[in-house]
Amino acid sequence: MKRREQLRANLERVTQQVRAAEERAGRSPGSVSILPVTKFHPAEDVALLGQLGVTLVGENREQEARAKAETVGGAVGIAMIGQIQTKKANSVARWAREVHSVDSAKLARALERGVALAHERGERGSDPLPCLVQLSADGDTARGGVPEVLVDEVATEVEGAEHLVLDGFMVVPPLGADPAEVFTWAHTLVDVYSDRLGRALRLSAGMSGDFETAIACGSDVVRVGTAVLGPRAVG
Repeated sequence: MKRREQLRANLERVTQQVRAAEERAGRSPGSVSILPVTKFHPAEDVALLGQLGVTLVGENREQEARAKAETVGGAVGIAMIGQIQTKKANSVARWAREVHSVDSAKLARALERGVALAHERGERGSDPLPCLVQLSADGDTARGGVPEVLVDEVATEVEGAEHLVLDGFMVVPPLGADPAEVFTWAHTLVDVYSDRLGRALRLSAGMSGDFETAIACGSDVVRVGTAVLGPRAVG
């Protein structure tokens, strides 16, 4: 029970920090979701978070995420937040509750085919797969993300897919960048596409070290690993 209490205390502390940041930003209490990132932590931690009321966690690597999904079943959903090789799209489509790292039209098409196949095989429900387009603030796609000039192409591909739904955008500030500038830019794109589509889209921005800044800039989802789960066992 010691680990469960550690996670409870960490989660409560982060939740308080998030709610305080919401208040400072003049936002409604509870408007920002916390996505615990469980990369390199065992499936047992995911199960314990589920006992504490967490319904969705984030994972960066397909193989690790798939193994955890098989272990915890549907008790806690897993959002894929790391880069996805196109050849892994079929697998991701089977287990992912959400995908926050769509970074090309090619990947969107592969996920569309993967979800359709998973539906046919009864490997997932009939609901479309919520997808966030990952933005590249500096145009360096090696780290994942779509440069601004290609955002419309990728967003249009996701929105036009039968088995996917465009749910928003995700961003990670490049090293050396001003996080506030990156978050504000990303939030502007969220507003543009929300107006265009006639529905509210989400911004996933901010991690353990900068989520308070992200909330001030309009983030709806903060991805928190270390602050909730502690140091990773491996790196």
